[in-house]
Amino acid sequence: MERVPRGHEIANQVPVLADYDAFAADPALRAAIAAFSAGWARERLHQAGRAVGSAHVQELARLANRFTPELRTHDRFGNRIDEIAFHPAWHELMGLAIGQEAHALCWNRPQPGAQVARAALTYLWTQGESGICCPISMTYAAIPLLKTDAARWAEWGGLVTSDRYDARQGPAAAKTGATVGTAMTEAQGGSDLRRTETVAEDNRDGTFSLHGRKWFFSVPHSDLFLTLARTTEGISCFVVPGWLSDGRRNGVAIQRLKDKCGNRSNASSEVEFHGAIGHLLGEPGRGLRTGLAMNHNSRLDIAAAAAGQMRQAVSLAAHHAMHRHAFQRALIDQPIMQNVLADLAIEAEAAAWLAFRLFAAVDGQEASESERLLARIGAPIAKYWLAKRAPAVVVEALECHGGNGFIEENPMARLYREAPLNSIWEGSGNVICLDVLRSLEREPGSLQALRDELGTARGVDRRFDAQLAALESTLPELVRQEGQARRLNERLALMLQAALMLRYASPDAADAFIASRLEGGWSGHFGDLPPGIDVRALARRAVPELH
Repeated sequence: MERVPRGHEIANQVPVLADYDAFAADPALRAAIAAFSAGWARERLHQAGRAVGSAHVQELARLANRFTPELRTHDRFGNRIDEIAFHPAWHELMGLAIGQEAHALCWNRPQPGAQVARAALTYLWTQGESGICCPISMTYAAIPLLKTDAARWAEWGGLVTSDRYDARQGPAAAKTGATVGTAMTEAQGGSDLRRTETVAEDNRDGTFSLHGRKWFFSVPHSDLFLTLARTTEGISCFVVPGWLSDGRRNGVAIQRLKDKCGNRSNASSEVEFHGAIGHLLGEPGRGLRTGLAMNHNSRLDIAAAAAGQMRQAVSLAAHHAMHRHAFQRALIDQPIMQNVLADLAIEAEAAAWLAFRLFAAVDGQEASESERLLARIGAPIAKYWLAKRAPAVVVEALECHGGNGFIEENPMARLYREAPLNSIWEGSGNVICLDVLRSLEREPGSLQALRDELGTARGVDRRFDAQLAALESTLPELVRQEGQARRLNERLALMLQAALMLRYASPDAADAFIASRLEGGWSGHFGDLPPGIDVRALARRAVPELH
């Protein structure tokens, strides 16, 4: 038997994709920033790109997922403390992202393109570590709601918009920065928030005492959280600080942390409220409407995060294929792999354009009713579709790595576990699709806003025009059938993506998207781009350049 000599160097292994600028290496992201008036944030995005692409942040992400949060219910004397201990890597990651205002840039610096610029930070930091994006996204989404209450904003506004991350657990007066969480879901109801059983007792001093149990409280270590409870008027929304002014935990007993499939660096829990003191937010009995206002922003953030996951998966796969050789040539030079990579690349690019276009609509919603309606109807469409497509992209990108992608040392393994989450958070697929139907019914102008947006690409490509006419003919019937809600959502999402690709993407990418997605009975799988597409150019364009 031939022995492997000592000192033998293993060949044909791929260098780690590290110490690069994830913003500079992403042509679609750079183009979206320019197209949607966010060019003023370019240097900040370069900083974020260099951070998330660094070997240091990659190691922090590994550590934060390797050493997951631990619940400490009692101190050594038997006192109930309900503290969650994190590895220092988690806190460093949070400090880096909040330091770049990933949670509040658009609220702190309102100007054209501000929502797009902040969404780009989410898109990038998702590629650094998805776990931290949960508290960051919830804080972002809660800020406009907190602004509606002058007293709460006076107490918390400066903290939740601060660019200083404060890991200390304690009352507002002792903090230099704060994050916001949510506790909505109860075991008996799940997504049906109308079945909320938690009750709120009026203390007759402007506060309420909450009693009940929440089945899913994401980020229970947050400084402030929004929750639902029943009052005499019905289900209402409350702002509840995590700690009282004397430093005691505010009547929130953490029962256990969820042992999740993915998103393991972030703590999610089951809790009981034992007289937690809260303040009413919004009108009594209108808590579901208040909560949905927050969901609108967080759902859009999920769309940006899913697009970011797709880009990360494509970057890793293309980088691997560039450096890995088989059958006497690099994988990226083999036609079948070029087809797969090109297909993945246009999927990720179309996802980015859809997410950022809708954030641009949020930027414009104060000045334009059409933009407001587009943002409202577009948020669930994009959340549903991009969250569904991200796992498919990740699985195919993992397969591009072969067995190397299926080991825990490879970031693809963590991304694989992470990818399905966004389809579940803030409403699973059926809930989201039904929300689209409700929006079309309650705000008829939203359908016209969709038509106007799709019409911006009319006349550019005959294939798109034909599909647009077919959509128009079937829309009335699809809208009336609840059982066809997913089919409706898919068609609307693909048409919106096609329109955006025609307007903003390179002609070869737009042609590939339309030829595969709109023509010829698309399978939804990757690697079956039709003949005539320059798959080599598209595949090589997906390889991140190391600046």
